[in-house]
Amino acid sequence: MKIRACAVGQILAGTTALCGLVSLAWADQTVSIGTVGPLTGAYAGYGKDSENGALLAVERVNAAGLTIGGQKITLRLESQDDAGDPRTATQVAQKLVDDKVVAVVGHTNSGTSIPASKVYSDAGIVQISPSATNPAYTQQGLKTTYRVVATDATQGPVLASYAAKKLKLKSVAIIDDSTAYGQGLAQEFERSAKSAGIRVVSHEAANDKTIDFRAVLTKIKGENPDAIMYGGADAGGGTLAKQARQLGLRAKILGGDGLCTEKMVELAGPAVENVVCSEASAALEKMPGGQAFDTAFKARFGHPVQSYAHYAYDSVMVIVDAMKRAGSTDPANILAAMPGTQYSGVTGAISFDSRGDLLHGTISLYDYVGGKRKFLDQVTM
Repeated sequence: MKIRACAVGQILAGTTALCGLVSLAWADQTVSIGTVGPLTGAYAGYGKDSENGALLAVERVNAAGLTIGGQKITLRLESQDDAGDPRTATQVAQKLVDDKVVAVVGHTNSGTSIPASKVYSDAGIVQISPSATNPAYTQQGLKTTYRVVATDATQGPVLASYAAKKLKLKSVAIIDDSTAYGQGLAQEFERSAKSAGIRVVSHEAANDKTIDFRAVLTKIKGENPDAIMYGGADAGGGTLAKQARQLGLRAKILGGDGLCTEKMVELAGPAVENVVCSEASAALEKMPGGQAFDTAFKARFGHPVQSYAHYAYDSVMVIVDAMKRAGSTDPANILAAMPGTQYSGVTGAISFDSRGDLLHGTISLYDYVGGKRKFLDQVTM
């Protein structure tokens, strides 16, 4: 009504240009937040889950109403597909920069988060990954990189310690998928396993598209290790576990968060009962807002959380919190507010060290019983 009154008054006064400026001042502002992950390809399940988590956060913020600096803000989520490919990741990162997003939730994979981070850094845009665990992501000296999960520098050692102390394993063969995530996790695990007294009989490299592990598994069968540690995602890990069982290997299958998914049951079949995996986070049911989030997520999307939806959700909320504290939606001001983050989210207390790593991260351990993932233990760092 005020805008209309202004318009009528200014038209009568012959100053319609001024009225246009006043109208703009009263208009709502739409602010875009980017989200990137693999929406196609082998990692699509992770990417879609994170996208849905970010979308739920945006919808809830808009429903509740958001005012920054006295102006009503409507959030818009701009989603991009990097297909889990590093080159594509830099291309879609540049598109988000060109589209003037104020911050980015992503990327999902370490191997895409790392190359894309330079693009966001050059533009001065905050990047919060809900799932990238390779330590190198935040060790580049960039001021724009943040993550809301623990790193492989803690996940690898915790998995190795559990293997030595709880599972009483004496020997292990290692296979990684040659990605930044899989290779990084495998290397951290190997160092810690050796320190814990576990003998590493071999370390083989595959790739993230490998679907036939029988040749390397036959070689490993001759080495007779107590366990096989696989650094990679469930698409490869599930196949590996199934083929190991078919070849008569009794070795435990160990893996990180890439294997710790509900989809592993489908991919590995009965062989999933032989899998022990770690996750760079607390168990959803043990998080402060975990159960309520899971209920809301199921109601919105028709299925439970698959992997990192709750972390993508909190990433959006951390960005909104930074906007509120900055009193601004300008990317530079959001970035300046990020180091002071003290946010209580679905996943727990979120604050960051000088590199952008999560303080007090948690590693959880699981196995699979009766076709269901079962919580074993957790370690808070």
